[in-house]
Amino acid sequence: MLSAQKASLNNAYNHFYEKNFEKAKEAIDLCVQNEKMVGKAQTWLYKGNIYFYLSNQEYMAKQNDPKAVIKYPDAPIEAYDAFVKARELNKNVEGFEMLSPDEALPKLYSLLLVRGVDQLIANDFEAGKATLEKAIASYEMKNPPEYPLSGELYYYYAVALENLHQQDKVAEYYEKAIKDGSTNPNVYVRLIENYKQSNNQQKVNSLLDQALTKNPNDPNLLVAQVDYYYWVNDTVKARQLLQNLPATVYSNADATVNVANFYIREKNYAEAESLLRKAYRLNSDSYVVVYNLGVCTYYLFNENDMKANELKVAGANSQAAVYQTKANNYLDEAEKFFETALQYDPNDMNVLIAMKQIYARKQSPKYDDIVKRINELEK
Repeated sequence: MLSAQKASLNNAYNHFYEKNFEKAKEAIDLCVQNEKMVGKAQTWLYKGNIYFYLSNQEYMAKQNDPKAVIKYPDAPIEAYDAFVKARELNKNVEGFEMLSPDEALPKLYSLLLVRGVDQLIANDFEAGKATLEKAIASYEMKNPPEYPLSGELYYYYAVALENLHQQDKVAEYYEKAIKDGSTNPNVYVRLIENYKQSNNQQKVNSLLDQALTKNPNDPNLLVAQVDYYYWVNDTVKARQLLQNLPATVYSNADATVNVANFYIREKNYAEAESLLRKAYRLNSDSYVVVYNLGVCTYYLFNENDMKANELKVAGANSQAAVYQTKANNYLDEAEKFFETALQYDPNDMNVLIAMKQIYARKQSPKYDDIVKRINELEK
């Protein structure tokens, strides 16, 4: 049993040669922990190859069977670091039927991209950024790369930077994504937003034209075009485009929400509410949708309540009753949507204040509790 645990490069290599990469990993991990072996370039070369082939084997299995489990998700990262270490120790290090560092490093970017994106999905943006930086270094070692990624690597790196609020290089990497052949509309949408933040109207206009030339029917780009004209205060053109958006826009939940926001801006709450209900049917698990539905239904309550009061003053009581019923229904809806929105963030002050107003209107027994929560958060 003790001999089975002994660090041995030969043991690691034999398992590697037999393509038993998991056993090879166990063996090479012992070598890396060994004081005599840790300083040898060959140890790190073996580790790089073993981890590279192990990772490749796992991700190929995952492609063939989505239920397959990735046991060693960080293997691509460790392979990259091992090859770099091997090259630092001996730039001419070799292993029989093994990739040299110079051969292996330019091949790792696809595996590193997949791992980096998984880290972003898990909201581990610092780790995702670090992994994607290695992927970019790998990708740029050969020009052109063996398998072009059409901008996706630079896109995800820019997303990581945005989530980390490191804005200074965001535009650079979205631009690199486009130069790398990206046809992803999100690249253009995010870069347009970046240019808007720096108030670069000329770049926004040029990029929007370029994006629509490549993707003339993309819902998010069509919405971005409407937003551009609102941004430059050409409301006539913005409204014209808004009213002529194709039906395809409304099959996209995000685009539909953004169109609804234009109508909220125009104080057309009825149209905004109708669109948001479409978006809700497409994606009911969205804070933005339920919050905005709460906003719209509350404004519609106010509109109908005011109309009911005007009709009462005019003596048109039967008509007033119709509007009052609509107002009460909208108030019930607003309460429901804001309570749902609060489930996403129980300390959302905007939602809590809206609910306080609704509970006051309805003389709800929930009023005292909501006031207490607000006061506690304001301390």
